[in-house]
Amino acid sequence: MADDTSVELRKLQIYSVFVRNHTKEGTLRALESDLPRIKELGTDFIWLLPINPVGHTGRKGTVGSPYAIQDYRKIDPAQGTWDDFVHLAEQIHRQGMKLMIDIVYNHTSRDSVLLKQHPEYFLHDSQGKLFNKNPEWSDVAELDYSNHDLWHYQIETLKQYAKIVDGFRCDVAPQVPLPFWLEARKEVSEVKSDLVWLAESTGGDYIREIRSKGYWISSDGEIYRAFDLAYDYDIDQDWHDYLAGKISLNEYVKTLNRQDIMYPANYVKMRNLENHDNPRAHELIKNENDLLNWTAFSEFQKGATLVYAGQEFGLSHTPSLFETDKLNWNTTIDLSKLIKQMHKLSQDTIQVEGTYQLKDAGNDIVMVDYSKNEKQRLGIFSLHSNSGIVKTSFQDGNYRNTIDGSLVMIKNGIIHVSGSPIVIENIAI
Repeated sequence: MADDTSVELRKLQIYSVFVRNHTKEGTLRALESDLPRIKELGTDFIWLLPINPVGHTGRKGTVGSPYAIQDYRKIDPAQGTWDDFVHLAEQIHRQGMKLMIDIVYNHTSRDSVLLKQHPEYFLHDSQGKLFNKNPEWSDVAELDYSNHDLWHYQIETLKQYAKIVDGFRCDVAPQVPLPFWLEARKEVSEVKSDLVWLAESTGGDYIREIRSKGYWISSDGEIYRAFDLAYDYDIDQDWHDYLAGKISLNEYVKTLNRQDIMYPANYVKMRNLENHDNPRAHELIKNENDLLNWTAFSEFQKGATLVYAGQEFGLSHTPSLFETDKLNWNTTIDLSKLIKQMHKLSQDTIQVEGTYQLKDAGNDIVMVDYSKNEKQRLGIFSLHSNSGIVKTSFQDGNYRNTIDGSLVMIKNGIIHVSGSPIVIENIAI
């Protein structure tokens, strides 16, 4: 991990916006009217999916993936102008939030400005044809960082954006060599020293696949040397296996506890139930009360939190990356109050610096225990909305559920769980 990364970044809530689909207009200016509502959720950073022009050659779908960028240094005309981008950044700052943009440095579109001007910056096979490490990404051309002239171009682009934004979410960060990221962070810090770096890190199966082809790809342990935050894809397959009933809660909990000791003490994971690359949480978790528990549990884990636009309303449709696919904001579910309250709890020192331990309490109920000095905070989440009993070391008495204000009674060291999420502290009322 970057040695100077502060554990205070565990307090962050990041709200991800796909500008094209977020509003009827699909523009940077139109997004501004939604900023107060986004701020009210407890949002610290707004992360914009790529806002650059999309390539045409090999385009997937009608409008193409925002990750097939034609020109790193321009704004997609369909979304607005450079002035619109600067104005949005100013409005985000006025709301007391910060702005993070997507940096896509593993590849460009197949008709990008960079490819036309510098074909030597790209991977080619023995016949001189463009070559991709991942053949499924047929709409992009992959960059070759063995050419150090490329480094200069990419870092200068980062400096240009660093004058305006407060953070970078770096796409496919592990496939870009770590020495580049270390140099980029060093040079960009001269423009903005407190810029936040988030890596889209990856899981073990993909790391094994890319390394088997003889290419660089960083593990999370390596990626933390250059980045402040990383995805929790290292345990993503375990999560999906638990949801699918392939492993028990006890096995999943062991994975989460092991994760907490694998990385440097100041590691910061970005916890998420959904993002633009994966199905909506409500698509995977059909039961609304289960979704409530999972939302609370996810935000109660050690680390920063990602909210993918629409998640707060339990949207189940995953927007297409390749077509215009507007969000349908009409829904009967509203998790906004829960998300706001869980974020409020995450600001407390005990959840930032405290000792962190998870336990399988039986019947698909998970306990998360934070402790610091004499203070203890306990979260109880019924992931399948089951009722049950949970044993605790808290003294008998009545406690206040800090999620919704309800009373929680402990008698004979036992809490009766009815299926709703609970967070209590070791101070009886």
